[in-house]
Formats: sequence, structure tokens, C-alpha cells
Amino acid sequence: MSRSLNKVILIGNLGADPEVRSTNNGSRVATLSVATSRQWKGNGGEKQEKTEWHRVICWNNKGAGGGLADVAEKYLKKGDKVYVEGRIEYRTWEDREKQTRYVTEIIARELIMLGSKGGAPAATVGAGAAKGAAEVGGKTGAPESLDAFPEALDEEDDDLPF
Repeated sequence: MSRSLNKVILIGNLGADPEVRSTNNGSRVATLSVATSRQWKGNGGEKQEKTEWHRVICWNNKGAGGGLADVAEKYLKKGDKVYVEGRIEYRTWEDREKQTRYVTEIIARELIMLGSKGGAPAATVGAGAAKGAAEVGGKTGAPESLDAFPEALDEEDDDLPF
């Protein structure tokens, strides 16, 4: 059997506050609108820019003491810069007028808050880490330095291929 990979990584800004709702079975889900921009110079040397909007879906993981949807609701707001890692999904459905509708979504697996205007530290949220990140995201003050995490600099744990 051949292997395949469906992985998306985005760094962008929220275009609106997260939209959080509960499903019929009680699960919570947050929808984020994330903007990414790229810039280039046109043929005449003029600066060009294009912004892409991405629909990001954050589910609460079952069995976790909190999840991506809860953290998004509590800590994210319009304008915040985020790192999102997940997979891309394409869905179709038929609306009330019997028109076929299409949507492309990023199903988030990891969410990193890349700082905030209020001085709260960046926090990572993902599979199994939601509870700890919620606690980190709630603290105030300057971001932690690597000095506070000496094991992060341990050479024996370095699994980088270079």
C-alpha cells in the first residue's frame, strides 16, 4: 500500500472573532477565518499583494480536558496572528434551492497563538495538549524564554535531520 500525506501549515491573522457552536451530539467546534498574504513585484516593478482567506475548523478532542474550540473561543480574537497545522478537506452539499455548494476547509490539529497585543505569552494547543495550553494562554506577563526550559536545548533530544 502506498503512503500519502495531507498536511497544511498556515501562519496568518484572524479576520474575525472565532465562531463557536455546539453540534447536535454536544461537541463544540470553532470556525476561524485566517488570512494569509503574499507579495511580489509585477512586470513593471510595482508591488503586488494578494490575500487568501482560509476557513479553519477547530474541534474539541473527545476525552481532552478542553480542546481547540474552547481555546479559540477563550483566547483568540480578530487580528490575532496564529499558526495552524492540519489537513485540507473538500465538502459538497445541496442547499435549500437544490444548488450544489462547495467548501474547502482546514481541519486544525495544532494551533499556536503567536503572541498578543495584551502581552500574554504564545501558547501551543494540539492533540493532547489543549489543557496545558489553556493554562499557559491564561497567564499574563512576558513570554517565557528558553532559559526556563533547559531540556529544549538538550542535544540528545535533537531529532532534526541537519
